[in-house]
Amino acid sequence: MNRRQALALAAATLAAPRFAFAQDGWPNRPVTLLVPFAAGGSNDVVARLVAPALEQKFGQPFIIDNRPGGGGSLGMGMVARARPDGQTMLISSASNHVFHPLVSGDLGYDPREALVGVGMLTDVPNVIAANPAVGVSNVQELIAKVRATRGGFSFGSSGVGTSNHLAGELFRMRTELDLTHVPYRGGGPALTDLVAGTIPIAFMNLPTVAPAASDGRLKILGVCTAQRVSIRTDLPTVMEQGVPDFAVRSWTGLFAPKGTPEAIVTRLGDAVREALASPQINGRLVAIASEPMIMTPQETDAFVKSEYDRWAPVVRAAGISTNG
Repeated sequence: MNRRQALALAAATLAAPRFAFAQDGWPNRPVTLLVPFAAGGSNDVVARLVAPALEQKFGQPFIIDNRPGGGGSLGMGMVARARPDGQTMLISSASNHVFHPLVSGDLGYDPREALVGVGMLTDVPNVIAANPAVGVSNVQELIAKVRATRGGFSFGSSGVGTSNHLAGELFRMRTELDLTHVPYRGGGPALTDLVAGTIPIAFMNLPTVAPAASDGRLKILGVCTAQRVSIRTDLPTVMEQGVPDFAVRSWTGLFAPKGTPEAIVTRLGDAVREALASPQINGRLVAIASEPMIMTPQETDAFVKSEYDRWAPVVRAAGISTNG
């Protein structure tokens, strides 16, 4: 063995323990939780609830970094291309992780391949809400009203390719109603027009519409989940009101760049599940109409795949795209 080979062998020998230590000692510096939407949204709120529990668990800061743009694809792409060392994680949602890629076409990467699941976080219920002037109090009354209305109804959502939009398209397909989508730049503007009567109905997140429903400015006709939500058991689901195979989940989850060491993913996933199961965080999530979703990394990856398999045919059948 010559001197060059000996030095190379020594370097390799020293590098292996350091890499193992980097995994075993993770995290030994601040970790970034990238939120691909502006501050104040559901992803951001969830991130700021979970981050303190992770900081307490690991003894390092978990810094929230908001990077909005491109329907969440800008920030998601940053994490997909980040170094897989456990220092950059993604707080993702159904809208940017599944729906936006399906309606926008090629992002230059496939989230299912470029990112790995660490754990799911929350399930945020979507609802069908109506302006009181429409004169309906449940889903079957709405169906009858739309069928009796020449030209059908318009429905609002928080934007093209969002979970709200997909909920409306699935409802249209399952009921065969004449419904026209009116996209807004977020839930706030859609809510304003719904309360004003500019649009008769809208598909929106329960936390967004709950205050206006509580004081009678609009009527919640049903929730879009498979089962009734724990915080509002008085609200029937759309399925139990006669619309078959109708369930839309607006979820959030935690993801890492592909190649992140399994030991890091496992440790962080365990900590996330522990945090979600704690009475403090569980209670705070339920208080904002979000239900904890507790899954292992493997279950998270399988869940994301099932979401793609479920929604790809709906997007194709409805002809949904970011340009229309």
